[in-house]
Amino acid sequence: MKTKSTHKPKVNVITLGCSKNIVDSEVMMAQLRANDFEVAHEKEKKKDDIVVINTCGFIENAKQESINTILEYVARKNEGDVNKLYVTGCLSQRYRDDLRNEIPEVDDWFGTMELPSLLKKLGADYKHELIGEHVLITPAHYAYVKISEGCNRTCAFCAIPLMRGKHVSKPIEQIVTEIKNLVRNGVKEVLLIAQELTYYGLDIYKERKLAQLLETISDIEGLEWIRLHYLYPSNFPTEILAVIRERKNICNYLDIPFQHIADPVLKRMRRQITKGETLQLIETIREKVPGIALRTTLLVGFPGETERDFEELKDFISQIKFDRLGVFTYSHEEGTSGYELEDDVPEEIKQQRAAELMAIQQEISAELNQQKIGKTFRVLIDRKEGNYFVGRTESDSPEVDNEVLIEAEKSYLRIGDFAYVKIISAEAFDLIGELV
Repeated sequence: MKTKSTHKPKVNVITLGCSKNIVDSEVMMAQLRANDFEVAHEKEKKKDDIVVINTCGFIENAKQESINTILEYVARKNEGDVNKLYVTGCLSQRYRDDLRNEIPEVDDWFGTMELPSLLKKLGADYKHELIGEHVLITPAHYAYVKISEGCNRTCAFCAIPLMRGKHVSKPIEQIVTEIKNLVRNGVKEVLLIAQELTYYGLDIYKERKLAQLLETISDIEGLEWIRLHYLYPSNFPTEILAVIRERKNICNYLDIPFQHIADPVLKRMRRQITKGETLQLIETIREKVPGIALRTTLLVGFPGETERDFEELKDFISQIKFDRLGVFTYSHEEGTSGYELEDDVPEEIKQQRAAELMAIQQEISAELNQQKIGKTFRVLIDRKEGNYFVGRTESDSPEVDNEVLIEAEKSYLRIGDFAYVKIISAEAFDLIGELV
């Protein structure tokens, strides 16, 4: 007698975009595994029962990458290598109706907050008891932890509120449970992320609670590094600086996307901060936490940005000498208030300005790295690549910042371990060291 098969299909999850999407994919995969699905992340096998693409829709380049990836898997579906194809994430949230009409081969589309509906479509139950559980797609020794969702800011260039909604903080207790689970499974570094960290707690506690959150999670035994990403400069909660200074496992590192420095541009961007306030904040941070590493992101080519504005921006980064810096070119996004302005800076000028800023930053980074030669740093080993072990100091976040290279032939190291490394030479964005 034939019996009905209980085989659950294999799911391949593809993740595009930022670290927030990484967390969303990890949570999705944890739910699927709890439902006895066989799930993998970006596996390279030729045939898939189900593919779920977690998309980005932030700026034009990211949107195009997401669309290209969807079309790639549509082609694989047409060739018989994929059975079912589903799309989730920011692009799907923002353009679902248009995409449904233009790419009918996709079996269904889901927004950023529709994981229960996606799971139901796949024949899985959403298990509330798994809130905070991850299946890591990062290396096993570090993990991103999202402390809130959405954003209440009104930056003129940003479409995130259109895709992620209003700010919603996670309760402190839930974040603590999530991190304890991660540490129990071998995670040594957590990177706290959100659309912006500084707003944390205002919605559920009626006051900013980032300092209290940091104090609480820094007490978790076995948690070696806590790193903060994406802090909004306006109304910055300076009370966190004392906590960073006093707690040894909170990295002396802040990621604050200043975006610009010229007052006319900041005003049109609706950044709610002035040049004077920005400079005062940086001075306060460096005074309260000596030696802190500052990362920032800048945006060039916003409507109305003049050569004078741009020169002011160049002077700013030359003066401040950020430890880490990234640059984006403005993308004219429908639905944002910036879309009402004329996109009057030509694309070639945007690209030229971005390149100029990165050239200045390369010189600054090379200068700062030269100062590290002969000094010893505690380094977290991320991977082995070719003839080198590759790690990071507490001044460096994975994927985006500088790395430390240690010759493998001369050293025995394990991925995920800490080592004390003396810097023997330096390049613009890399340090070369040897074990102490």
